[in-house]
Amino acid sequence: MIEPGEPAPGFSLADQDGQTVSLTDLRGQRIVLVFYPLDFSPVCTDQLNVYQEVLSELEGEGARLYGISVDSAFAHSAFRERLGITIPLLADFNPKGEVARRYGVFREPDGISQRALVLIDEQGVVRWSHVAQSPLEIPGANLIFDALARSAA
Repeated sequence: MIEPGEPAPGFSLADQDGQTVSLTDLRGQRIVLVFYPLDFSPVCTDQLNVYQEVLSELEGEGARLYGISVDSAFAHSAFRERLGITIPLLADFNPKGEVARRYGVFREPDGISQRALVLIDEQGVVRWSHVAQSPLEIPGANLIFDALARSAA
């Protein structure tokens, strides 16, 4: 997994609406990348619902969340609509898992990413990263709030 202090690997991925989102376009913002295995899985559904519940608080702390999985932009659109969430979802779809590989969180045997969080500062440097010990473990929102507080100090 990518370590704090490393430059965040660049990416350009389609969001749920087919619009390209590039890390370079997000410069000047604190970004939290939420890597998750798959749309519509029960644990991923719970995870994104948890983050949606506190999204306005996270944004109040100056952070923007972006979900990333190996699903297509079309699947992301349907998933967001079904859950009623507003978190942008980025498609690490083709080539499958390329961004997850760059961040060191791709699970080759399964063809999906690990459940992981990466905080990137305004200059594009990783300030914090966390990977769940199990695909069934949801990294709590408190981890994100703690990382944001530490990075602001």
